[in-house]
Amino acid sequence: MTPEEVIERLEAPLSLRRRVGYVAVALAGLLGSGLAGLLWATEPGLPPRTKVAFAVLVAIGLAWAVFGAWAVTRRAPLFARDRVVAGWLGVAAWLLFTAGAVVVTTLRHRIEPGLPAVVLVLGAVAVLRLWAARRGRAALLRRKEQLSR
Repeated sequence: MTPEEVIERLEAPLSLRRRVGYVAVALAGLLGSGLAGLLWATEPGLPPRTKVAFAVLVAIGLAWAVFGAWAVTRRAPLFARDRVVAGWLGVAAWLLFTAGAVVVTTLRHRIEPGLPAVVLVLGAVAVLRLWAARRGRAALLRRKEQLSR
């Protein structure tokens, strides 16, 4: 392949497969936040921490829905920017989960046996995915810069 052909492939918009994937992400986020919101709205007398948990679930679902819509509507090449944004969303969701787990365990004065392991595994996965996405984006941008010369 010539450098022009490689640059042309790098600058292509999202493929149909990736667009369908991002539509699925957006719909899953809407579905998840809708279901959590519906449960939240139809259950009277919930304890405050449950209401906060539902609000967080709705916010996370809406964030994924907005992300999916953003990725699908981009006409310009993303150069793996979508993966970096998804990585940051994953880290933010993990931080919210961890903060909620800390609050609940503090209020209950008891740590569930498997909770630290779950928090650590989810955190490791989120951070590793973000790191891989940032590294992949940097490699793509370096490659584009090399080929543009």
